[in-house]
Parts: sequence; structure tokens; C-alpha cells
Amino acid sequence: MSAMVEIRSVHKSFGPAQVLRGIDLEVAAGEVTVVLGPSGSGKSTLLRTINHLEKVDSGWISVDGALVGYRRGGESAARRAFGKGGGGRRVGEKLYELREREILKQRTGIGFVFQNFNLFPHLTVLENLVEAPIAVQRRPRKEAEATARRLLTRVGLAEKADAYPQQLSGGQQQRVAIARALALEPTLLLFDEPTSALDPELVGEVLDVIKDLAHQGTTMIVVTHEIGFAREVADTVVFMDGGRIVEQGPPAQVLDHPRHERTRAFLSKVL
Repeated sequence: MSAMVEIRSVHKSFGPAQVLRGIDLEVAAGEVTVVLGPSGSGKSTLLRTINHLEKVDSGWISVDGALVGYRRGGESAARRAFGKGGGGRRVGEKLYELREREILKQRTGIGFVFQNFNLFPHLTVLENLVEAPIAVQRRPRKEAEATARRLLTRVGLAEKADAYPQQLSGGQQQRVAIARALALEPTLLLFDEPTSALDPELVGEVLDVIKDLAHQGTTMIVVTHEIGFAREVADTVVFMDGGRIVEQGPPAQVLDHPRHERTRAFLSKVL
């Protein structure tokens, strides 16, 4: 399978703190990559560079064949659209950051589900889902609402369309957040610890939705501490520590027979 996501030699620092130290990673179309690691290992920062919420200091990232957040000198806007450009970058090639409007358009192809839901509290569930498709993608309201209702049914919340976020449980809010990400029909979904803010009894309902997406062939990168989920759903498990990828491979290898001492030490504390 072709690589949907390519990450090459990505470095990122915040002041003197080096958070990402030369990340190289590929995610094939239709595959689920689960990223594990201790707090402060760079997992969330890595996700945020993939949709350019954080700019990389060096290296590059491409999604569906197009550089994220940058263009090469002389590259046309048509070739910068997802699926129309080449993802490679020649050594020493100068990149130019895209205009904010172009970056926002790119982000519509990369769904992001945060750990704290990030729903608009003053909008109903339905309005949370249709706001971006109407405002960013210029879809007709009727079409956007039809899609939103279909997605709410898909995550088991059809009856909550007119409710406000504060009227929902944490698990329900996170399922709405997933539906909102899907409303833009992204080519890639990113999840940043989607169950960490939930009470334990609500975790399963959110993981079930993500599992369903995985079974339908959605390309996903999921940062999580849910080892059972990683074992069941992931095609590839990545273990990060100190801003580096220490180990990666199939779940059976990384989780059951880790090769690196740091991976073994981490798993001994969480299993």
C-alpha cells in the first residue's frame, strides 16, 4: 500500500527544549498507527505538526502526496492540493510556508480529535457538525445537515442533534467530536488521547467508535495509553521516548516481544 503520511527528519523545539528529534514515520492508506510513550515524549507535538498546528523546525511532512504547511519554490496551487502533489523533498530544497487560508484548507483534509472535546458550547450538537463544512467548504446547509445527521446516527447520537454539549456526558461529547471531524470528509484522522479525559466507564463507547472507523479502512494515527485497544486495532505500534521513535512494528512484536529496554520498562508499568 502507498504511504498516506510521510514524516521525514522532523525536529521541533520550544525554546531550549527539544521535543522532536528527527522523527521518520510512514503510515499507509487505510492503516491505523497507535503511538505510545510516557508523558513528555513528544507524542502530542508530533500530531500537531502533522496538521501544522505546530510548525516544524526542520524536516517535512506530507499527507496524501502533498506537503503540509509548505510549498516548494514555483509549485502551483493546483499541485499543492491534497492528492495532486509529490511528497518528496530534495536535499537543500527551499520550502515556503503557505498562506493561512491555504493552511486552513489543508486542515480540512486532516481531522483532529482532541482529548478535551473542544466543542463550541454555545452551539447545538448539529450546529457543531455543520459549522465548518458550511464556513470552510462552502457546502449548502441542507447538504451539511444531512451529512451531520447521518454521522450522528453512525456514532449512536441521532437523538442528541438539538442538545448542547453541556447536556451530554463526556463520552457523548467525544463521540460528537469524532462525528464533527468526519463531517469534513478527511483523508486522515488524528486522535490525541481521546479517552484520557473520560471516566473509566465511558472509555469503551468512544473506543468502539474508533474501532468501527478502523474496520472501515479509515487512515488514523492514535495517541493513547489504551494498550488493549492498540493490540486489537493497530496495524503498527510506535513507541516514543525523549522525542524519538524508539521502536515500531506490529502490535504482537512491540507489545509482546519489545526489543528495546525503554519499551520494556514502559510496558511493565502500564500492563
